Amino acid sequence: MSVEMVEVSVKTAEPVRMAGILQQNRVFLDFFWDIAKPDQEVRLKAVEDLTQYLKTNNKADELDYTFKRLVDGLAHTREIARPGFSLALGQVLSAFEDVSLQSILNRIKEKHNLQKVKKKLIRNTLFGNMFGVLALQQSGRLSKEPQVVLGCVQLLQSLSQHRQHVKDLPSKTMTDILNEIPEEVFEEVLLSALQTDLASAFRTPEQLQLLLVALQRFPQTLKPKKLKKLLGSSTIINADNIPKLTEVLKMAARSVKKECVLPAVVLDLLKLSLKEDSFQLFWNNAIINGMLKDQPGPSHYLSYRLLGAALPLLSEAQLKEVLSGEVMMHYGDHVVSAQKPDRFKLAPEMDIYVSDFLEGCQDPDKQLAVMVGFSSLTNQGYPIVPSVWRVVQHLQPAALKNYVDWLKGMFLQPQQDKLLDFSTRKQKDNKEGAEQKESPIFRLRKWIVARLASIIDNHQVKRQEDLIMDIARFVFFHAFFSAKKASAEIPETKGKLSVALDDKTRPVLVNSFFGLLLSMHHLPLNEDSSEGAAVNHKRVLGVTADGTMWISHLVQYAQVLLSQPKHVQCNKPFSPEQRQAWDSMLESVSSLKKKAKKGPSAESSAFQQLFLLVGMHLFKAPDELLDIMKDLQSCVDKAQEKKAKKKKKKQATEQEEEPEWVEVMVDILLSLLSQPSRHIRQVCRTVFSSICPHVTAGALTAILDVLDPEKDEEDSAVVVTDDNKTQKKKTDEDEDEDEEMEDKSDGSDGDSEDDDEDDDEDDDDEAMEDEEMEQGDVDQHFRLELMKVLQQQNALATEEDGSSDEDLDDEAMMELDKGLAALFSEQKKKSQAKKDEKTKLQKEKTLVRDYKIKVLDLVEVFVARQAGSPLVLGLVEPLLTIIDRGMSSDSHQQEQDFLRRAADIFRNQLCRSKVYCRTVGDRQGELHDLLDKLMTKTQKLSDSSVCLYYFSASLYVVKVLRGAPPAETKEDKAAAGDLKFIGNLDVDRVSAVFRDALSSFMSKRKSPLTTQMFTDLFSRFPVLCVNLLEAAVQHITSAVRVHQQGQACVLVLRAMQSREVQQLLSGDPWTELCVKVAGQLAASLQQVGETESKVVKEKVLKTLELCQFLVKHVHQQKVSVDLEPLQKVLQSLTSVITFKKTGKLEDTYWAVVKHFGVMKPKVEKTKADKEADPKQLPKKKKGFLPESKKRKKRNKPVLEPAAAADISTSTEKKGADKGQAKRKHDKKTKQKRSADGVTASQPGPAKKSKTQSESTPAKKKKPKQKKGGGGN
Repeated sequence: MSVEMVEVSVKTAEPVRMAGILQQNRVFLDFFWDIAKPDQEVRLKAVEDLTQYLKTNNKADELDYTFKRLVDGLAHTREIARPGFSLALGQVLSAFEDVSLQSILNRIKEKHNLQKVKKKLIRNTLFGNMFGVLALQQSGRLSKEPQVVLGCVQLLQSLSQHRQHVKDLPSKTMTDILNEIPEEVFEEVLLSALQTDLASAFRTPEQLQLLLVALQRFPQTLKPKKLKKLLGSSTIINADNIPKLTEVLKMAARSVKKECVLPAVVLDLLKLSLKEDSFQLFWNNAIINGMLKDQPGPSHYLSYRLLGAALPLLSEAQLKEVLSGEVMMHYGDHVVSAQKPDRFKLAPEMDIYVSDFLEGCQDPDKQLAVMVGFSSLTNQGYPIVPSVWRVVQHLQPAALKNYVDWLKGMFLQPQQDKLLDFSTRKQKDNKEGAEQKESPIFRLRKWIVARLASIIDNHQVKRQEDLIMDIARFVFFHAFFSAKKASAEIPETKGKLSVALDDKTRPVLVNSFFGLLLSMHHLPLNEDSSEGAAVNHKRVLGVTADGTMWISHLVQYAQVLLSQPKHVQCNKPFSPEQRQAWDSMLESVSSLKKKAKKGPSAESSAFQQLFLLVGMHLFKAPDELLDIMKDLQSCVDKAQEKKAKKKKKKQATEQEEEPEWVEVMVDILLSLLSQPSRHIRQVCRTVFSSICPHVTAGALTAILDVLDPEKDEEDSAVVVTDDNKTQKKKTDEDEDEDEEMEDKSDGSDGDSEDDDEDDDEDDDDEAMEDEEMEQGDVDQHFRLELMKVLQQQNALATEEDGSSDEDLDDEAMMELDKGLAALFSEQKKKSQAKKDEKTKLQKEKTLVRDYKIKVLDLVEVFVARQAGSPLVLGLVEPLLTIIDRGMSSDSHQQEQDFLRRAADIFRNQLCRSKVYCRTVGDRQGELHDLLDKLMTKTQKLSDSSVCLYYFSASLYVVKVLRGAPPAETKEDKAAAGDLKFIGNLDVDRVSAVFRDALSSFMSKRKSPLTTQMFTDLFSRFPVLCVNLLEAAVQHITSAVRVHQQGQACVLVLRAMQSREVQQLLSGDPWTELCVKVAGQLAASLQQVGETESKVVKEKVLKTLELCQFLVKHVHQQKVSVDLEPLQKVLQSLTSVITFKKTGKLEDTYWAVVKHFGVMKPKVEKTKADKEADPKQLPKKKKGFLPESKKRKKRNKPVLEPAAAADISTSTEKKGADKGQAKRKHDKKTKQKRSADGVTASQPGPAKKSKTQSESTPAKKKKPKQKKGGGGN
């Protein structure tokens, strides 16, 4: 039908030739269908294939038909198809240059004539012309045919009148055409045609864009004299044209409101202002005094985008001027006010502009000007750009150094007059009512410190080691010291503070410094210094190019500061004892360095890190860390002595009196972990990993005592106070800290208008609390006090006197009010004290849990490093206790994290570790007792998830007891030897333990044990599996529940499938096992009664799976087992359970009986139909008669009169109604026949198929009925 339709459409042209093309070449026509499809990839492929096809065949009639179809498709009713036809037309024109563009343009004008088209198709016709011009432009041949250029431009000008449909597409297309044609064509052909458009350039952004493009492309044609004729002035940007330009810019801003982009005309206008040397005039009058005078909205956003886009085009002086002007002030106001959610934020776009500029600019002075300009834009002292602004990574080293110097200078001497500081309107309104919480200088210094720290933290910043050290020294000096006199050795003393540091600033410096220490601890070597290193070498972190640790350089700098008290003063001077601890720390570090030179080791490096870090923390908390420093020094000394003397007897007697140095070291590490510092946590982990080989049972017990949930929190090593909580928040050295701090300050500034609302909400909350207190249970003491107050004022009504509060005079009422107010105020204080106590306890609990998570680091390190140590066995029970308690408690997120961490250490790193203790020695009895204890506990649990961990621990103990087989045997002997190898395992005792557990699993209705647990046991320890197999076989029939009987079959099946078990039971034992299993299976299947229970069917399925393996194995291996009883039971199973046609149970059953020679019966419907054919052969011919005749002759003798009347009336109807009536009547007669007892065997197979087809849905039959009805 599609072929005929296309033929009709081209009948007027060349009917014979076109029909021949369409009939012969179906592939050619499919190209046009594909071009109109919605899938872009299909369209592009069709365009490419069509062009290639036309090139290959090169037939004139096909090419002519192609142009006709493509021109028609330009105005396709489906919008998505039009670009495809336009692209195809452009590609074909580009490929066949001998085809005149003028002829195609004439076709387009003729086909899509706006004068002749109907009104409802005007939009499609407009786009047909539009896409036709685009196709001509995309052909790349416009410049070769000037008259076609003129025709296209004139056509586009006519389309511009229908702006409601095509919007600004004609103007953009004219701009694209101007970018392609040479100046000669423009001057000779287009200039006269575009005279009107160029003269009206200040009307719309599109016309202005056309003029600007013409000026850029054809400066020789559009000279100042020509411009003066067109516009009345020889330049575009002048004082007279500024108002017109401003209006055009506002129109452009509104046109891109949804797109959120910078219009090209605006940037071109800026470039023209720079070219005409009128940038100052344009920026001040058109942007500042024009665009910014509007209400905040599209005009403002266009100004901000223009500011960002102008950065690469401006000189250094212009950059400084623009970045310190009104546009920046308005931009800062926008950034602060846009902090609220659901508000448009332009800051991400500005970040992209600045980042692109810095990345593409190689001038350090311009880079510095931009960075200083944006950093100087402050809101009440706080810069609006984030302190972790990542654009700094594109700075050149020279610009970065100057930027850091500017930051340090601004920190020392904050010059607010050089900052572009502003306040929002709401901040100004609130300034009268409330004073600012933080001074602008503090806010500025806080940002500067965070900015300096983020430069070190960002590894992509191109910084040198000297710059890193300079920043670290600067922050350290002002955190803990102050200058007395300038010293040449200490550059930091030369800078004087114009405003002294207050109590708020120093904590910020302290926290930032220790954050810097952590960042420097992870600093990689610079690329220049590490370039020559081998690729395979491990990446070194936290050291300088000479191999010295960063913290070591800072400690040396601190020593220099402490040694010059005339020039430098410490804010918290060391006491003599603290200074002695500092000096001894330096001595210990120097001795460790000397020993490391002889033979470097991870242990000495870890101790150095710990010494240096604790030494630096002496400046922060000297009283807390003084004792730790002393203990640390004595520990290291003892450790070195013990190493040197190799555990002589004299030392053994000395150490009996005092604890081992390792135990003291572990206590020190536990104390340090209570400090809220991630750096200390990492160093403690490193130190502990280095001393793991020396850890004793006492040291491990100290760690486990902290984790013991039964111990009171007061006994833990952490000291919990409210100050610690706040300190933790401040000193959590995270890179996100600065962002959070900044967001809070900005949010508080930007959201100050909501202060009153917040106060109202607080009042409401207090009122609700009062109501809750009143509604709650009042304690008896408060009740008695209230009664006393009422009785004193005689305000308590009694039955005797019947008095009421109406009898009280004014003075008595006042006294009563005072008494009640005092009483309720006291009660409210008590209630608040209880809430505060509850909050404090919750904070303490959170801190303790956080501390325990840190202590788990030590356990994890010990398990990973010392998995083969006998001490690891002591971790089993404590970890299980933690898991058990954690599972049973209703825990929040922190509790879940702690539990998940402990479970991961136990399951994945302890139980599943390939390395385990293989030197049990004299602990065999202890381990067997532990196994008994674990399995006893396992059976008493109620939660299967906890039970799984206990069972895993039991398997781990069995693995340790068995040990590894000797590696001396060869391959063949090793296989048999490994299977029978039991090591120190008491097989009988262990088998009895697991046999009891298996009996418990099979005999209890609710057991925490699962089948998977015993499956793991069987697969990992075949020796135990052999001993438990007989019990498992018995449970096939003796298990308490049907489900457990099925699980017993699963266990036996997994065991019998194991090759190791088959090898261990080879010979007569295997035969006996097969006989027992066969008997148990027969007995189990005999127990099955008639039922449709899902559980019973599941048990039968598991039983049949075991039967399948057993029967197959017996037949293949020819094992002497009598399967006849099992066969009989299987044959009778079909009478007990109703099998479906398909299903896992049915398939498994037929797979089993197949081994006995019984095949699944095949049900073939087609054969059954064929068997019935011979009986119905005489009736078959009637099925081929017309339905009306067949029904009349056959149905007359058996139909009732009413039915016959129905048929007679239905035969008189025509069309589709006749066919539907017949079908309905046919159904009715069938129902009557069956009801009246008419034999159902009369209709033949043909009739059956006919009636079946008639019972199908009406949708499939309707077309045939209509066709037949129409024919009659």
